[in-house]
Amino acid sequence: MTRRGRGSTGPGRPSALPPDNYEAPPLVREDAAGGLVVDFRGEDERQWSFDVGTLPMPGWHPLLAEALALRIGSSGDIKTLSGARDSWGTTGRWARFLATVFPPPATPDDLVRAHVEAFHKDADASEHTRFSDMRELRMLFGHKQVRGRLPADAWDAFNRRLPKPKSKAVGGYSNGEFDRLAAAARADTARIVRRIRAGEQLVQQFRSDPGQLAPQQRELAATLTGIADTGEVPDLDSGLDRRRRRAELASHLFLTWNDIAPLMALLALVTERNGETLKELPAKHRILEDRAVELVIVKRRRGAKRWFETVTWEIGPKSRELHTAGGLYLLLLELTDRSRGFCGSSSAICFWRNGPRGLKGREEHYAPFDTDLSYGHPVSLSAWAASRTKPVLADPRQAPAAKKGEDKPGSEGKPSVEAPRPLRVTFNMIKTSADVRRTKQLGGHLPSSAKSNTAQVLFTNYLRNDETTREWAEEVMTEALEDAEQAAWDAHTRAVGRRGEPTVLPDAESAKDLEDSGIAPQTAREVAEGELDTAWTACEDHDHHPETGTACGDSFLACFHCGNCLVTRTHLPRLLALLKALGTLRERMSEDAWWERYGPAWVAIRRDILAKFTPAQVDKARQKPLPDALLDLVEDPWDQP
Repeated sequence: MTRRGRGSTGPGRPSALPPDNYEAPPLVREDAAGGLVVDFRGEDERQWSFDVGTLPMPGWHPLLAEALALRIGSSGDIKTLSGARDSWGTTGRWARFLATVFPPPATPDDLVRAHVEAFHKDADASEHTRFSDMRELRMLFGHKQVRGRLPADAWDAFNRRLPKPKSKAVGGYSNGEFDRLAAAARADTARIVRRIRAGEQLVQQFRSDPGQLAPQQRELAATLTGIADTGEVPDLDSGLDRRRRRAELASHLFLTWNDIAPLMALLALVTERNGETLKELPAKHRILEDRAVELVIVKRRRGAKRWFETVTWEIGPKSRELHTAGGLYLLLLELTDRSRGFCGSSSAICFWRNGPRGLKGREEHYAPFDTDLSYGHPVSLSAWAASRTKPVLADPRQAPAAKKGEDKPGSEGKPSVEAPRPLRVTFNMIKTSADVRRTKQLGGHLPSSAKSNTAQVLFTNYLRNDETTREWAEEVMTEALEDAEQAAWDAHTRAVGRRGEPTVLPDAESAKDLEDSGIAPQTAREVAEGELDTAWTACEDHDHHPETGTACGDSFLACFHCGNCLVTRTHLPRLLALLKALGTLRERMSEDAWWERYGPAWVAIRRDILAKFTPAQVDKARQKPLPDALLDLVEDPWDQP
C-alpha cells in the first residue's frame, strides 16, 4: 500500500489493496503492564494512545476501552485528535465519578438509573460540562456492540433528550476596536519583517563583499552567516542572560515564539479564517500570473471527506503585502523559509525555539502545530495585545452611577466612564468581527456573505450574538420601514392630488352638526342615519367617481384617498378596528407584500385621518369594544385589487 492521496486512483488505476496476509490492528491492545490501550490516528495524521488501564474501576475497563475504540477508531465518528481527547476526558470523568459512588458499581451490570442521574447532577461540574459529558456518553455507549451490555434502565437514562444549556454569547469588536487591533498587528508584523530582512541583507553583504561592512556589523554578519548555513545558534556567553542573548541573535534570521501572536492575529484579520485553519496553513502553493496564490487549506468539523478547500488569495502590490491575504501568506513563507528548511516541515508556520528540554542545533527549528494544534499552550493573543509598548485597549465603558455616600458630594446618580482596559483578543472574536463587516458590506445578504461557512452557520454562530450586528440590523430595519412608510405616504399624496382629500369631521355626529360643517342637508341626513356608510367610512357620492365621473368600482381601501370619503366621530371605532386587524395581518405576511397591499391605506389613516381627532377622542373610542374589522370585504373573492 504505497500509493495514497489525490490522484492515486482513476480509470485503469484501481485502489491500492493490502496484501493477502494483512491483518488489521486490534481495536484495543494490551500494554506491557497488562492495561488496555486504545490507539488513535486521525485524518490529519496526528496520533495518540489512551491508556484505559490508568483509570479507576477496573471492572469497567473492557467496556470503556471497546466503547472508546469504536468511537475514535477508523470506523468511528471522531477524526481529530482534539475530538479524541474530549471523548477520553469524558471517559475519565465517568470512571472517576463511579469510583466515588457508595457502593460503587464494580461492573457495568451493576449500573442503575440512579448512578446516571447522579452523574448528570454532579455539583462539581459546570452545566455545560454535564451536558456535553452526557451527550458524549450516549455516543460512546450507543454503539450496537456496546449498548446491549448495559442494563436497559441505565441505558434509557443515557438515551433521553436533555435541554441544551444556554451558551455565552461571543460577540465581535466595535469598529474602533477592530481598527486599533488591525493597526497594532500590522505595526508589529512590519517590525518583524524589517528585523529579519535586515538580518538577511547582512548575510548577503557579508558573502558578496564583507569589506563594505563596519567592523561591528562585520562581526555580527559573520555570526549570522554561520547560523544561516548550519541552523545552529551559538552561546555568546554563559551568564544569566545566555538564553535572552541567544534569542536576540536568532531573531535576526528566524521567527521566535513571541512573533507568532501578532502574525497570526494579522492573518486572521486579513484572511478572515479561524485559528485552526491558520495553524495548518501549508507551505505548498501555486502562484497564478503573479496576481493570486492558490493553496489547499483545512476546514475542520465539516464532516468526513470535506475537510479540504482550495482557496485563491489576492497578492496585490508589494507595498500592500500586509493588507492582502495572498501577500501576507507569501510574506509568512519568506519569514519562515530558513526554519522550514532545517526542520523539514511542510507547514507554513515554523519558528526557532530556544533549546527546550536540552534540544540544540537544527532541532531548535520547529513546526509548532504539526503534532498538536495547541502546542502545549494556546497562542495568547490577549497577552500580546496587553504587553505591547502601546497596548491595544477596549472601548471605554460607562461605569454604574455612584450611590449616595459612595462618592464625593454632588456626584450621586451621575454615570462615569471606566478607565480603558486591555482588549480581549481571540480568534473567534476576530472571525466574528470580520464576518460582521463583510455582511454589512454586502447589505446583509447572508448567502453572499457566507465565506467559510453556510449562511445558517454564519448567522447562528457569528452574527446572532454580536451586539454591533444587532444594532446595525435594527438601524437597517428602521431605515427600511421609514422608506416603506414614506413610499406609502407618497402614494397616498399622489392619489389625493387626483381624487381630492377625504373630509374628516371629528366633532360632527348628528345631521345638524354635519349641516353646520357645510354638508348638504339631504347628504347630512343620510350620513347621520348611516345610509351612506361603506366598510369603514361614508361616501358622499358613490355614483360619481372624482376621476372618472362614473359609478365607483374601487376597493374600499381606496376610500381613504378619495374626495368623496367622509369620516365622522361615529366611524372612529371601525377605523381603530381596521388598524388593529392590519397590524395582525402584518405579522403573517411579508413586509413587501403588506406595504404594497395595505401600506397606503394604513398611512392615510394613521397620519392623515386620525391626526385630525384629539387624543382624548381616540382613547375614548379605543376603550370600548371594537367592532369587526370587516377585512373580508377587501379580500378575495369579494374584491380584486
